[in-house]
Amino acid sequence: MKQVAINRRPRVLHIGKFYPPYKGGMETHIQDLCHSISPFADVSVLVSNNAKHTIHEFDREIPVHRIGSWANLASAPISPGMVRAIRRTPADIVHLHCPNPTAVLSFLASGHRGKVVITYQSDIIRQKVLRYAYEPLFNRLAARADAIVCLSPNYIETSSMLSKFREKCHVIPHGIDPQRFANVDHQKIKEIRQRYGDRIVLGVGRLVYYKGFEYLIRAIAGTHATLLIIGTGPLHDQLQELARDCGVADRVHLLGEVDDVIPYYHAARVFSLPSVARSEAFGIVQLEAMACGTPVVNTRLESGVPFVSLDGVSGRTIPPADAAALQRAITSILDNVHLHARFSDGGRERVRQLFTVDSMSKKTLQLYEKVLGNVPVAIENPELATV
Repeated sequence: MKQVAINRRPRVLHIGKFYPPYKGGMETHIQDLCHSISPFADVSVLVSNNAKHTIHEFDREIPVHRIGSWANLASAPISPGMVRAIRRTPADIVHLHCPNPTAVLSFLASGHRGKVVITYQSDIIRQKVLRYAYEPLFNRLAARADAIVCLSPNYIETSSMLSKFREKCHVIPHGIDPQRFANVDHQKIKEIRQRYGDRIVLGVGRLVYYKGFEYLIRAIAGTHATLLIIGTGPLHDQLQELARDCGVADRVHLLGEVDDVIPYYHAARVFSLPSVARSEAFGIVQLEAMACGTPVVNTRLESGVPFVSLDGVSGRTIPPADAAALQRAITSILDNVHLHARFSDGGRERVRQLFTVDSMSKKTLQLYEKVLGNVPVAIENPELATV
């Protein structure tokens, strides 16, 4: 069918699992993207509510529809009202953020005839039964889609789910606002260092299996550093017990949630993302640390993690699940001021070049124009070339 360009602002419906103030990487990304493209498109959001009733509200000027959920199945909300909401939308483009079984099933059942863009955040890794049921649904959606947004070239190369649809894939990484992380509360940084010392290693994330925080705790035992971990999750007590067993309970502090993580990024000498599974598809916390000038030690996963913070540029990349290698990488940065400065500058520059909200929104709008038949998409940086 021949595409016909539209001569007005495009109408775009974003469909996610949840939306802020619900906390999560996908939720934050959807909000940042919608805010950044809303000056150029009529944007609305459709997500599940974490209660049975439906809520219609505004986030700034963006309509947000939270559809009531009747239950949860394998962490996926069941929101039957979503089918009707999608069917009724006048959107020119429906932009789905996956993995999201509820959204995929609802869209397919809705019969909506508009253009379809998918942001593919990650594979479903551990929930094998859910993946078995979800994969044929996603394949139907991907066959119907006009474009699939991937966060890194690495993920396209390593995802079996994407292998059949490579010609539709475009790399548009998550982006952040570097200026937000440059606004420093010097007094707060001073207080953190007075409390925990000058050799702080920082980890940020949910206390769950794939984050690999147990290897970070073991690594700290071989350093003269203090580890701060910000986040909550089911492994809290297990990690605390491990710190005691390793003899570093006095140097490992599980802080839970904090009001503002930015001073902690600045106070830290090293940031570590020691993830052990490709459930960690991107690691946006790396960008936040890099924007603050904090070198990163990450792991060589078959995902976007080592693409975000590049080995030898913004930090060190080591094999996953290797506490000894993690300890050596952390120590090399802590003990070498020149290496620290090089990685600090390299991280800031990498964020400015590849990972800003402005760049993310520009490339997304270019992709929308291509999908609607207005102009061809153009990815200027060769590192983000369309696949």
